[in-house]
Amino acid sequence: MNHKIMKRITPLAAGIIFGLGLLLSGMTNPMKVRGFLDIFGEWQPALMAVMVAAIIIFAVAYALSNKMKQPLFHGIFHRPSLTQIDARLITGAALFGIGWGMVGLCPGPALLNIMTGQEDILIFILALLAGNRIAHFSVGPAK
Repeated sequence: MNHKIMKRITPLAAGIIFGLGLLLSGMTNPMKVRGFLDIFGEWQPALMAVMVAAIIIFAVAYALSNKMKQPLFHGIFHRPSLTQIDARLITGAALFGIGWGMVGLCPGPALLNIMTGQEDILIFILALLAGNRIAHFSVGPAK
């Protein structure tokens, strides 16, 4: 199959797989996510399996990609450009964690939950986009 077609099919397939995985694993349920984050209360460790599985699958795929000259369905690899832990990374991670804990959703599951039409999810997505633009214009994009 030619690369132009695969450049469209690959993200489509990945999005469908990702969306199904989020729904099946319960990561679109804010109460389940909050239960996972409540390590000093009524901790629900079930989502750890989702994260561990994702890390293992990605680690294997990344290791295999390091042995390839180019990706199967793209012209170049997009390797991580940020390689050090600095104040910007730690601040961003902390803000991400605070937002995640407050609403009980990561951006991916929140995007899936847009389809529910819940007002709080829609407000969260709008605020997420606003926060992203504020950071982009005040600090600049990550390089």
